[in-house]
This record gives sequence, C-alpha cells and structure tokens, in this order.
Amino acid sequence: MQLKSKDLLGMQQLDKEEIELILNTAQGMKQALLIGHKKTTHLQGKSVVTLFYENSTRTRLSFEMAAKYMGAATGNIAVSGSSINKGETLLDTAVTIDHMATDFIIMRHPSSGAPFYIADRVNASVINAGDGMDEHPTQCLLDLFTMKEQLGTLSGLKVAIIGDIAHSRVARSNIWALNKFNSEVRVAGPASMMPVEFEKTGAIVCNDVKEACEGCDVVMGLRLQLERMHSALFPSVNEYARFYGINDEVMACAQPHAIVMHPGPYNHGMEMTSNLRYSDQSFIDEQVTNGVACRMAVLYLLNVRRNSMAADQ
Repeated sequence: MQLKSKDLLGMQQLDKEEIELILNTAQGMKQALLIGHKKTTHLQGKSVVTLFYENSTRTRLSFEMAAKYMGAATGNIAVSGSSINKGETLLDTAVTIDHMATDFIIMRHPSSGAPFYIADRVNASVINAGDGMDEHPTQCLLDLFTMKEQLGTLSGLKVAIIGDIAHSRVARSNIWALNKFNSEVRVAGPASMMPVEFEKTGAIVCNDVKEACEGCDVVMGLRLQLERMHSALFPSVNEYARFYGINDEVMACAQPHAIVMHPGPYNHGMEMTSNLRYSDQSFIDEQVTNGVACRMAVLYLLNVRRNSMAADQ
C-alpha cells in the first residue's frame, strides 16, 4: 500500500488505511531510534527544505532531525533572514525552492490553506507543518501514535481536548482523524475560545472540564495561543487555570488508565499543573520522540510515492 498523494496537507485528506500505514511505519522508525540506529539511507540523495513563516521548536527541529537521520540534505528558511522580508511572495519563494531540485518542502504558514495553494504549483512534495487555524497533520499523527502505543487501539476511545479550541489546528486535526476510528472527542474551554457550531466537526462540546473528562481515556491540554488573540478572551491567567486547567481533581473524572498529553510548548501552571505534567500519567515527553518517528515515516512514505510516480512517467 502507498499514500495516494505526493503531499501531506491534512488529516481530512487521509483515509483510515493511510493513517494506519503511517503509524505502522513510524513504529519501525521508532525502534531504529531507540536502538541508536539513527543513520539510514532511506532519503539518500534527496533534499528537504523547511519553510517556516511562524516560530517553531518541536515541529521544525524534529523534521530536520528526521530528514538527517535518513540521509537527506537539509536546508531551512526563516522569514527574518530571507527575501520574504524584501517583499517576495509565498508563491515566488516556493517556486524558487522548487527549482533548486528540492524534493520536500515542509511549510508552516499563518494563513489557512497556504500549503494547499503551493502543493499544486510545485513538483516537490509539500508537507503541512501547520497552516493558520486549519490543521497540523503531523502533530496529529504523533498524537495518534502515542495513543495507540499506550492504549493499544485508536478505535472506540474517549478523548477530551481542553483549552483554546478556537485557535487550535491540533484540535481540528485530531477530531478529523479520530472520527475515522469511531472514537469520541469532547472539547471544553472558555466560551470565547469555542468556535460557533463546532459540533459540526463531530466533536461533543461540553460545558466544563470535568464533564469533558468524565470516563475519558485521553486528556489533552492545549497551549493558550496568546499570539493569535487580538483581544482579551478570558479575564486572567489565574482565572483560566482555575476553571480550565487540568489537575488531579479533573483527572479523577477520567479512567484510571487515562493518559495526559499536550502538543507543546507547555505553559506551567496554566493549561495543567506542573505535578501532573511530570506524573506517570503524562506522555508529553514521549510525544516528542514519537514526533521524530512519525515525521520519518511521512518522509519515507512520500518518497516511496514520489518514486512510484516517477516510474509511471
């Protein structure tokens, strides 16, 4: 089985079988990482460029490490040090990168849909590393991998996602994906951070955090994306933590085996208590390792797809 597209743009575009293929491939990649076999030839002779219009630590670095572990040549472009600051358009930048015989463009952009716009206009494979408030597919894949690894399945789970839902592309990607596995996703957060008619995504909108976490297998906190907020959407950080922070009392509502997750970066004491973040229930650090494995899997499978397309021409 192969991926159907040369690009990875969103979880809505992947079917259940493709998701399972990526997760199964990531399992092998993680084993290689754990035994210290961090240099393969899967992408020997290939080139990978990260094009980030927004800040990133985990996503950008894990993609770069994944590419290097598999033998690819890598480059990175940040807005502050490029012709973007001189007024170059997104399309011109992407086409310029493409004409350098680049095989993969990994792109983060503040505008929703930007990777989709570029993907049809370049020969390189475009990987969405987060577009506006739309999706973050590789974060979702590592989240799914973590859930399956710790709980044994993705089917029939109850997953609570707590916090800044309105600005969260992580929440959207997880909802789209978990719907494909018939898992139940509940969301809770301040009313000012809950999009109108969010039930249409398939998620269950809850009135408070405890209601959302009742009987859940997974409790996921979200970062308060203050950089996307142009007005005060909650009274204060202390009040937010009091009513929407995840703590031991909230976790008591979940299943005893429930795991705690967070996409990072994590604001101590805001989205959840520090003791919970570092508890045995927390798999936040494991998510980081799984992110490298899942991004290795994505690059590997897209390369297989590219090779197949080249052979058909």
